[in-house]
Amino acid sequence: MLAARVPTLPAAVAPVLVGTAAAAGTGVFHPAPALAALVGALAIQIGTNYHNDAADFLHGADDARRRGPQRVTASGLLPARRVLAGACASFALAAAAGLYLVWLRGWPIAVAGLLSIAAGVAYTAAPVRLGYRGLGELFVFMFFGVVAVVGSDYVQTGVVRAQAVAASVPVGLLAVAVLVANNLRDIDTDRAAGKRTLAVRLGAPATRLLYAACLAGALAAPAAMRASGWLGDRFWFPWLGAPLAVALAATALRRDDAASLIWVLKRTAGLLLIYGALLAAALLGGPA
Repeated sequence: MLAARVPTLPAAVAPVLVGTAAAAGTGVFHPAPALAALVGALAIQIGTNYHNDAADFLHGADDARRRGPQRVTASGLLPARRVLAGACASFALAAAAGLYLVWLRGWPIAVAGLLSIAAGVAYTAAPVRLGYRGLGELFVFMFFGVVAVVGSDYVQTGVVRAQAVAASVPVGLLAVAVLVANNLRDIDTDRAAGKRTLAVRLGAPATRLLYAACLAGALAAPAAMRASGWLGDRFWFPWLGAPLAVALAATALRRDDAASLIWVLKRTAGLLLIYGALLAAALLGGPA
């Protein structure tokens, strides 16, 4: 449970909620594909977190200087081989859930699922190590935003729809904000370990601004979707999360202590879930 990083799992739940609601807003909802998509998304994220836990320790990125939550491999709670075995089991569960969706919707789901699992492994696996090259944010936006939201809509409707693509943007931005908050906290230890995350490349001041920009972009999205006809009268629902977003941005911009940055990380994941639920409620009202 510790290695699964439960507080960050809203990054898997929120896009499935949003994509499923986007389809339901047009009158299409099938519970079995929605459940399979949720199981697959959660299994991919947990598998990625397990692999990251072991790989960061093996690459020397997690040591006693780290300011974040406890990691099971680095702390000696589990050997790396067992954590990696857990990653394989999680990815196998994701594939099993995906087989049903492939049977239902065909090869596009197979491609999306295989690429998602590959990205989860490549995030920290040599020689690619996307997270070590400053590419983590791009892949989080693509897979926890675009692929997850559009894919969840696709398993319901069987088509790629512009509304789902638009809805994936704010979800992807908030998922990126979760990663940015994590990497902001770890700048010093990542730099010492040779982990060239985007935060290490940009430096702390610019990373703080990037975090605030992700939150601002997510809050601006409902108005843009309303103007484009993709949201109806409930378009303002996601703005109910604005007070938390403002508090998080203010803390990230001003504080540098570990406790504050850990709070920002966990609450950003919470904001993603809240925002996703509110955007889903808005989408259930149908387009304008």
